[in-house]
Amino acid sequence: MTNSQLAEQFFLQIAVILLVCRLVGMVARWFGQPQVVAEMIAGVCLGPSLLGLFFPELQSAIFPWDRTTRDSQSYIYPVSQLGLALYMFTVGMDFRLDIVRSRWTSSLAVSLAGMLSPFVLGAGLGLYFHSATDLFPPGNSAWASATFLGASMCITAFPMLARIIRYKGLNGTRMGTVAIGAGAIDDACAWCLLALVLSSIEGSPQTAIKSIGGGLVFVLAIACLLRPLLLKMQRWLTRADDEVSEAGLVICLVLMALGALATDKLGLHAVFGSFLVGTAIPRGTVVRGVTERVEPLTVALLLPMFFTFSGLNTQIGLLNTSQSWLLCLLVLIVAMVGKGVSCWLAGLATGIPNREALGIGVLMNARGLMELIIINIGRERGLISNQLFAMLVIMAIVTTLMASPLFDRLTGSVISPQTD
Repeated sequence: MTNSQLAEQFFLQIAVILLVCRLVGMVARWFGQPQVVAEMIAGVCLGPSLLGLFFPELQSAIFPWDRTTRDSQSYIYPVSQLGLALYMFTVGMDFRLDIVRSRWTSSLAVSLAGMLSPFVLGAGLGLYFHSATDLFPPGNSAWASATFLGASMCITAFPMLARIIRYKGLNGTRMGTVAIGAGAIDDACAWCLLALVLSSIEGSPQTAIKSIGGGLVFVLAIACLLRPLLLKMQRWLTRADDEVSEAGLVICLVLMALGALATDKLGLHAVFGSFLVGTAIPRGTVVRGVTERVEPLTVALLLPMFFTFSGLNTQIGLLNTSQSWLLCLLVLIVAMVGKGVSCWLAGLATGIPNREALGIGVLMNARGLMELIIINIGRERGLISNQLFAMLVIMAIVTTLMASPLFDRLTGSVISPQTD
């Protein structure tokens, strides 16, 4: 393709993606689902699972894909990553550190329960699959198989969780802040576990050391260096009329990009860097001004590109026997018990009222496309078979689809903001 043809194809893709996302969103709202869930479903519909299955020529014409040539679908990936990073940057700016500090016991308990229980159950399931089935490719060690499946069970749909919390009006509430704080910690730890698995395959501990050690250094740098520095230079980020200056906006965006780059280089994914940089932006005028300028275009245009790109590379329908569907059901049950039930009990144990604890458990149980990211890495590295990949995709979709209606039924969606 020429540059002109690439541009034409890319603009066509943007139009199709946004239109389909909105159409699916209209249907999703009838079932109590937020727009973010509609975007995940829209991506799957536009990919080989639906459009490619019934209209392969049309799907190939809109989203051509050839790894050996230049094509416009490959351009969607960096745009999708920009949208994800920008959105998580705004989530970080909206993150209530004061509630996390005051509810530190609950946040830590939910986070630990959301990691330990699903990891133990997932690792046990991985050992069973490794010894009794062919769901793991030959040559993989039992340790690597168990650790990878355990790590994949620990995943929470961090970006999707943020959008569901905003959709439900839980920003600034104890429930929303505890859930997103625990989700961020869980996902970071899951990526560290993945780094351990990859390092064992590569026969080098450097991968794990870089991810875990570098991640800790990055968190300390944000908390001890960047946040105090931005507080001191806050007046340089604003104009005389108490609005964010153009230079201030650019500085914040540069820091966001560098933070995303840093954690991506560390193997922890760009979302964590952009989110952590967002937590360091001075509250008040700066946060309000940056959010007002960045969030609308990010949510309306860029973020749907991320969900759609992931869906374009997802195939459902590889399970064709009753035994494989029973194993898929087992995966789903282990995921729900390990994550949702354990987080609910952890919230109760730390004094959170039952209704709010149930809400936290439901929110933490959603996997979303962060799960798809980590299992795509597993498939590319030869850690899991296509059949197990399909099972984990179905688990991610089901746990995400059930989050919003189950949350409404269990909590009544009556949540009052709290600052304690």
